Amino acid sequence: MKTNKLLKFFFLLFAVHCSLFTAHGQTLSPEARVSLITYGPGDDDISSSFGHTEIRIVDPVQGLDRDYSYGGFNYRAPYFILKFLRGTLPYFVSTHSLFQAAYYYQQHNRSIREQMLNLSPTQRQKLYAALEQNSLPQNREYRYKFYYDNCATRPRDMIVAACGDSLQIPNVQQPTKSYRDWMNDYLGNKPWEQLGMNIAIGRPSDVVTTNWGSMYLPDNVFTLFAAATIRQPNGQVVPLVSNTQTLFAPQNLPKQNLPLPLFPAFVFAILGVAIGVVTYRQYAHGKVSRLLDRVLFTFVGLCGWLLLFLWIARDDNVTAWNPSLLWLMPFHLPLIFKATNGKNTRFTNIYFGITALLLIISLFVSNVPGGADQLFILTLLIRCVANLQQVRRESREMTVVAKG
Repeated sequence: MKTNKLLKFFFLLFAVHCSLFTAHGQTLSPEARVSLITYGPGDDDISSSFGHTEIRIVDPVQGLDRDYSYGGFNYRAPYFILKFLRGTLPYFVSTHSLFQAAYYYQQHNRSIREQMLNLSPTQRQKLYAALEQNSLPQNREYRYKFYYDNCATRPRDMIVAACGDSLQIPNVQQPTKSYRDWMNDYLGNKPWEQLGMNIAIGRPSDVVTTNWGSMYLPDNVFTLFAAATIRQPNGQVVPLVSNTQTLFAPQNLPKQNLPLPLFPAFVFAILGVAIGVVTYRQYAHGKVSRLLDRVLFTFVGLCGWLLLFLWIARDDNVTAWNPSLLWLMPFHLPLIFKATNGKNTRFTNIYFGITALLLIISLFVSNVPGGADQLFILTLLIRCVANLQQVRRESREMTVVAKG
């Protein structure tokens, strides 16, 4: 009995060893092929807005059909929100078959395109080995960086590394437009997400990038790979993409645009008018409400602390040097309470004077499309001017009383 158990144990070890060897030491056959899968943008959530890229390796001789997908993460990870904001949330590469993923993208009406790549057997094997090495549990996680290391740049870099100098992408260093502008091309149908993301990112996002840098977007990887060439082992230069096919074409469904009253610019315009009317009436009756200022500038201060946290905590530099901090100044919380306690008119005058100056500067340096932020800046400026005028009026009244 003991001998049988021992034999079973060694047989199990041998089976595990063989399965590991098959998964990570497999040699592709000459029939193997490599393709780039590009999924179109979607509307299901903000992460789907920019599309997705995967590498597919098919070897009919070995019975292999595997997609390598970078950019997965665990929604249930401990301290998910904090890690996500800090940029320390572990992202990972996962593997699946194309048909497992296709159903999801078809259900969300997202295009699926496949580009067959003209890689040599050596390049295919090198790419496959690198992808398998990346997929090991100890290697699968990486630090995601929005513009610089994401689900599109990783496949690009893996393919470039496997091809070496034989791969030529034309005009790769040609300037295009800023990272922010590329991003906004994909957020037109999501005005609130567009507003939030533009407020959160800083000056590094306004750097004019090259064609290479623009490949943080899957569609740009698709376009530039379509124009690339590769030198074969016999010296012949051929297109990198031998064939392109659309595996799923999305239906032309009517776009579900937000109703006008829900657009950020409209919401902030109504808010601005309402606060402007209230401010005028308060000032006309001789007293500007300090409660309203505390509510407004407390909200502004909280937003400012979040932006400052993103600047300091993240290491991808995307949220650094953020001009939105000029009007979303974190120190409004708690300074607004000192400025509105009625005990120090000199401090109140200085506080609202400096705030008004920063708000005016912000109107000229804002890069946020849509104008919603500028409408809110003007609303805050109205409150600053009203408070400055109120302080002057109270000073004049005190002077008259003193002389009387």
